[in-house]
Amino acid sequence: MEPTLTDQLLSRRSNLAKRIIPCLDVKDGRTVKGVNFVNLRDAGDPVELAWQYSRQGADELVFLDISATHEKRKTTLELVKAVAREVNIPFTIGGGISELADAEALLLAGADKISINSAAVRNPQLIKQLSDAFGKQFVVVAVDTRFSDGNNFVYLNGGRVKTEIETFQWIKHAEESGAGEILLTSMDFDGTKNGFDCDLLKQINQQINIPLIASGGAGKTEHFVDVFQKTNVDAALAASVFHYGEISIGELKDVLQENNIIIRPNT
Repeated sequence: MEPTLTDQLLSRRSNLAKRIIPCLDVKDGRTVKGVNFVNLRDAGDPVELAWQYSRQGADELVFLDISATHEKRKTTLELVKAVAREVNIPFTIGGGISELADAEALLLAGADKISINSAAVRNPQLIKQLSDAFGKQFVVVAVDTRFSDGNNFVYLNGGRVKTEIETFQWIKHAEESGAGEILLTSMDFDGTKNGFDCDLLKQINQQINIPLIASGGAGKTEHFVDVFQKTNVDAALAASVFHYGEISIGELKDVLQENNIIIRPNT
């Protein structure tokens, strides 16, 4: 039997180098991290952390202004510019983006990609508008999901607001609308350090044809090995294990290589 187009795309993606992505969740100008999206604690200066990760071999960096949407404001451009000056790797920015002008301002401030979440759910046309204006590779759709009543549902405003939108249906719609990547965060696993939600990630990854970034639950190097081997996601994102020095990116990449996972070499 001839392989389907989906089989061919999955096979091609499995041969691409996997990416390690530190995430800077920023509130009031500081990097913060919590458990299940609550009980936030300080994790350092985002500019200093960005500089460190860029030199440690991170493949990309994600910067999320986690309170911008809830506080009905835009991402702080001056902080974005300061981070952009310190990194030489692709840089994704999210938080408070609700129209093309917001994305353009972030692009000019130093973003390589933008991440949209709540605004995309409230205005699904925004995905297509951004994709048409800047290209699919510029548009990352972030999805915060939690298991409830026998299904996974989408949450908005930094995990504060539950919707009745089923996670998989929303991700398929985002892909069809022009999303270039999906950043999927399991709120049930976030900050627990018990490992990624591999069952959900595998289910989603088998049914989409664009890159999937796993987020939520990393606690040790073995969790990264598991998520790549069990789900074939394109990238794994983490925060506190990097911020607090529990895992070094260089050592993590060594472990991944030892487990025959294709990665980009340390710089």
